[in-house]
Amino acid sequence: MKRRTAFAVLAALVVAGFLLSLIAGKVWVPFSAWGSADPRWWIIVELRLPRALLGLAIGATLGLSGAVLQGYLRNPLADPALIGVSSSAGLGAVIAIILGFGAAPLILFGSAMAGAAAAVILLGMLVGRSGSALAFILAGTVLQTLAGSLTAFLISVAPNPFALAEIMGWMMGALTDRSLEDAVRAIPFMAAGCAVLTLSARSLDLLSLGEETARSLGVRPGRLQALIALGTGLAVGSAVAASGVVGFVGLIVPHLVRPLVGQRPSDILLPSALGGAALVLFADSFVRLAPGTEEVRLGIAMSVLGTPFFFALLMRFRKDHAWA
Repeated sequence: MKRRTAFAVLAALVVAGFLLSLIAGKVWVPFSAWGSADPRWWIIVELRLPRALLGLAIGATLGLSGAVLQGYLRNPLADPALIGVSSSAGLGAVIAIILGFGAAPLILFGSAMAGAAAAVILLGMLVGRSGSALAFILAGTVLQTLAGSLTAFLISVAPNPFALAEIMGWMMGALTDRSLEDAVRAIPFMAAGCAVLTLSARSLDLLSLGEETARSLGVRPGRLQALIALGTGLAVGSAVAASGVVGFVGLIVPHLVRPLVGQRPSDILLPSALGGAALVLFADSFVRLAPGTEEVRLGIAMSVLGTPFFFALLMRFRKDHAWA
């Protein structure tokens, strides 16, 4: 009953966040203007509907990915950025902008996806067939550091201020000026990646009993690791390709839903997807309402929200392990 109530509340929050995303902004569009000759209706059709669809899909993707990675790595501080996919996808997009393709959405998207694919391939090469969670973390840290260093280098040699501004805007993450074509391009990849990630649910439950027990019950660590790397690459890579880098969603949301649905890894996957969707939809609505002519970037808003949460989580973790 508690889980059903949690699902109902989270689903209601997603619906409310989606509607708010359509209504809210510098220009509010009331329900009375929907589907009418009111010119404000076209604000919804052309600008806010694609943005809301992407916000829902990206939030669900990041929330689900974070829940899967925390369950697999048995690390409460894990999130999609930990394995280098986000930073590698961002690097791919930065390369496209440096080469002058920032105004070509298809090339920009393809470059970001290529960066994510390269990260998955390199991750597999670095980890090998061992299926070791520790090796997975270390390899992801190497990729994250490498991609971050190369991105910083490219920013330092940006050919002109316009390219630099575009790169910085991309790295801060936003859903501004996204079109329906952007949503149609990215959402199938996110859906495919999430579908792959959900296949790991039973194995994550068994893995929580211990690696040796999981092996004896039929879990193949190498296969599970490849499944998670592929799913994260597809889902998170396409999310970054659509919006730029938006952090902390995958870290925050699983911790928020665990008290509602329990600790079993498979039980928090769908709630984390719903919670992530609601969080991004509400956050993206609120950044539009910030005073001033320019919107606050979504990535900045999530960092402002996520940093104190991360600090509180770290302090609680430190307290719980004070005598370890």
